[in-house]
Amino acid sequence: MKTGIIGTGMVGGAAGFALALGGGASEIILIDQNPARAVAEAEDISHAVPFGRPVTIRAGDYSDLAGAGVVILAAGVSQKPGETRLQLLERNAEVFRDIVGAVTKAAPDAILLVATNPVDVMTHVATRLSGLPPGRVIGSGTILDTARFRSLLGRHLGIAPQSVHAYVLGEHGDSEVLGWSAARAGSVPIASFAAQVGAAITNAVRADIDTGVRRAAYRIIEGKGATWHGIGAGLARIVRAIAADEGAVLSLSTRTNDIGGVAGVTLSLPRVITRKGITAELRPDLNMAETESLAASARLLAETEAKLGL
Repeated sequence: MKTGIIGTGMVGGAAGFALALGGGASEIILIDQNPARAVAEAEDISHAVPFGRPVTIRAGDYSDLAGAGVVILAAGVSQKPGETRLQLLERNAEVFRDIVGAVTKAAPDAILLVATNPVDVMTHVATRLSGLPPGRVIGSGTILDTARFRSLLGRHLGIAPQSVHAYVLGEHGDSEVLGWSAARAGSVPIASFAAQVGAAITNAVRADIDTGVRRAAYRIIEGKGATWHGIGAGLARIVRAIAADEGAVLSLSTRTNDIGGVAGVTLSLPRVITRKGITAELRPDLNMAETESLAASARLLAETEAKLGL
């Protein structure tokens, strides 16, 4: 499947690299406002192709997206000193106004996969600007937060994170909700599994894992300036699910009809993803505190969306 990547900074480049090595795309088109950057990134990644799977990767322009099944939107502007979050959002919305129009004109049948932060609100922006059905405008959402949650749970339990089934819900950000109540190891509730293997999940363990998930990006940014490998792999995973028509269940952000009494807000829930895009959503069993926290996350996102005035 032909895949486009708009924006070849750290995240766009990492997504291209992960796709080239892990499969899911037959052709990858890199587009950047700095064409030389896109050319250099394509050449660098192409040198890794002999160690991975056959794929064509090249720089191009929007016309080269014709026939693409997925286009990843990883472009955006950085926050200026003294600039508010809303001002940054407004500038990124203007960037998306040009990008989304060009993408939908060149590849009207493509699924839009949004990676630009704040990803939930930017997915809302892309949905409004494109006019596409919400199931075809997907944000990477909490796919990375979910991976962090599973990784830390697996480490505590001494099992592979692939055997942990747990989701982070709501905003990709500070108001996100770790779905402890619905977490499983294999088919066993996480607390029961932990007791069976002698690795009880105490309040202190929960607090450490919660902090580990929520603060991961801050720690990585402090150490190396930005995060890109994890989200690059997450974006590649989403593309593979679409290309193979998997029906995989992933924590993805898209417009949600109602959550906690908030209508039409864009946030993450477990979603079924196929070649058609998102075809279904799941509502994990949550306790009262988690349900209230998810509703609060939805309200926060809805307030930000409303301020943009799209």
